[in-house]
Amino acid sequence: MALTFMLMLLLGNFTTMAASTPITCGSRGASPDCFKEPSDEFAGSVSQIIGLLKDIVSILSKFRGVTAGNLHLNNAILDSLELLDLSSDELGSSVSAIQNSKGRNNSTQNALLGSNLTTWLSAVLANLDTIVDGFEGTTSIIAGLISTGLRQVTSLVKNLLAGIDNPKNDFFDSVGEGRRFPSWVKPEERNLLEAHGVTPDVVVAADGTGNFTRVTDAVLAAPEKSEKRFVIYVKRGVYNEYVEIQKNKWNIVMIGDGIGATVITGNRNYVDGFTTFRTATFAVVGRGFIARDITFKNTAGPEKKQAVALRTDSDLSIYFRCEITGYQDSLYTHSMRQFFRECTISGTVDFIFGYATAFFQKCNILVKKGLPKQRNAITAQGRKDPHETTGFSLQFCNITADSDLVPFVNTTESFLGRPWKPYSRTIFLQNYISDVISPLGWTPWNDSNFWLDTLYYAEYMNTGAGAGLDKRVKWPGYRVLKSSDEASNFTVAKFIEGNLWLPSTGVAFTAGFENEVVV
Repeated sequence: MALTFMLMLLLGNFTTMAASTPITCGSRGASPDCFKEPSDEFAGSVSQIIGLLKDIVSILSKFRGVTAGNLHLNNAILDSLELLDLSSDELGSSVSAIQNSKGRNNSTQNALLGSNLTTWLSAVLANLDTIVDGFEGTTSIIAGLISTGLRQVTSLVKNLLAGIDNPKNDFFDSVGEGRRFPSWVKPEERNLLEAHGVTPDVVVAADGTGNFTRVTDAVLAAPEKSEKRFVIYVKRGVYNEYVEIQKNKWNIVMIGDGIGATVITGNRNYVDGFTTFRTATFAVVGRGFIARDITFKNTAGPEKKQAVALRTDSDLSIYFRCEITGYQDSLYTHSMRQFFRECTISGTVDFIFGYATAFFQKCNILVKKGLPKQRNAITAQGRKDPHETTGFSLQFCNITADSDLVPFVNTTESFLGRPWKPYSRTIFLQNYISDVISPLGWTPWNDSNFWLDTLYYAEYMNTGAGAGLDKRVKWPGYRVLKSSDEASNFTVAKFIEGNLWLPSTGVAFTAGFENEVVV
């Protein structure tokens, strides 16, 4: 009761704060006037929420270690402390960005400010939701106490998010023929992704021929908050360890010897007492992370339920020619903005899931065989608020059955996705979809009718035996984009309204979009 009372006192002072006037950061004629009085009010509200989160952390810290005998509960508390800390940082970044924008006559920076603010605030919502989810299955009173407080903080953050007039998100620039990476990837970094003769800063080798034998030690050796790329070359081998790239490790590049050659593997899982967040074999938070030619694996198996191979909270991160493989929840795109190119991603239930803004281009999506009578879903996107610009987009991907599922395709139901949260948003554009996918295409969340009118699921110009539209679901939130004009209008409209983020390479149907084909 004392903890409940303290939380009520802390939260009661902030129930009415929020930016009452929208902050307009439009790309049309944006100027320093973009932030005047409303931005000050916004920054003040954010600073107050940061103080509130710190107070909650101080209370929750008292339970650290006390619950060591209960692995799941202890992990839920550790997750909460880490995610609250990240949330404070993300809110702090919002305040800093607003303060740094004042007095600058830079239309590009002002235009990007709205995109960054919505990204960071959306990440905070993801963190808060993950904390609540982490306590599921526990019987401790802590779960109820913390959930009550976090719901109120969530409401405040949603109010701030609604106060941002986010323009078209040009996170990816328009592409011509041959362009393959987002606009925020500098030319020299494109070379880094494509070249084979990169000189690493450190080498990891399981056989002892490098600077380290463990990937974790190489990560620890990287400088903190570096603006310069730090390249880690991980030689061929199997690395059985759990790697975490913490928030202060910026701009790390990790290069392996190829899919199946450089393998980072683990088997943490939900059944054995870990929260979904904590099951990740490889987790990255530090911004600007790049991975190339590496396999991230979780071998727990389908009977162990949630078991993440890769969890990513790294903003502006790239995964190129990587493999992410497991069963349920293989890839946890937890938050921020991410780009996956020519990756192989495999699993069973919700094996691409999370709250992030993630774009998948020319990836191999392989549906595996799970438990008997288990239905598969490729995606489960977690957008919770209509003002978030988060979502998943898959373009030029091959969606097929993995070798273990091929004999059972006719007796196993597999779907493109299901709505994990109320405003779940996923788009499939010009993919090859095999007969592994049910004619219905999509499935409800646990056979419920939740969120079928608020989700946004769409398909455009997909091909293959599983791409037929005649028998697709008839939900209010599902639609087929029937023409390039319709799709283009939708994309522009959503960018301006701050809805679904999609790169112009996809929805704007530029020459690059039209000319690139599935191979």
